[in-house]
Amino acid sequence: MALSDIDRQLLQRCLTRQKNAWEDFVDRFLGLVVHVIKHTSTSRSVAVSQHDLEDLASEVFIAILADDYAVLRRFRGQSSLATYLTVIARRVVVKELLKRRIVLNHDDHGAMDHVEGPSHPPEERLANREEVHRLLGELDEDEAEIVRLYHLEGKNYHEISRETGVPENSIGPTLSRARAKMRAIADAAASS
Repeated sequence: MALSDIDRQLLQRCLTRQKNAWEDFVDRFLGLVVHVIKHTSTSRSVAVSQHDLEDLASEVFIAILADDYAVLRRFRGQSSLATYLTVIARRVVVKELLKRRIVLNHDDHGAMDHVEGPSHPPEERLANREEVHRLLGELDEDEAEIVRLYHLEGKNYHEISRETGVPENSIGPTLSRARAKMRAIADAAASS
């Protein structure tokens, strides 16, 4: 889909710093950014609070503003502006989630997600890391590598497929099986 006239004008208004252009830009694309944050965090099995959602949205918009709209200046109009911004937002969100040190953790509800942040003491973070490595050690080598690449390095299915040689359409089912195994192992250890 090509760049629409509305988006072309909005982009030009932002780049020439016209009055209210940035506010109009944020109004137009905030919903898209929020959707990307929710989709990206869900696809990585990470629970995101409302506060985290707002922080991540801010980070996306800060990245767009950085260096005098450098991200927008690089846009060549070969796709819709929404498509381009989706890619930019996803990259920022993945980078921010990794910065917040995402780790798998078995919580009280049996979910395998946890965003490790500054509120967790170093001893707990170390225990979480050790637990992740212990659980990964219980998986077969291919499953462990896919879980590590996806959850710990934040790679997408295409990148994992390219790196491991596993077909892209097999990554999701492999992750699901591996998570189920890890839950079962963690549950068994907890009940012992």
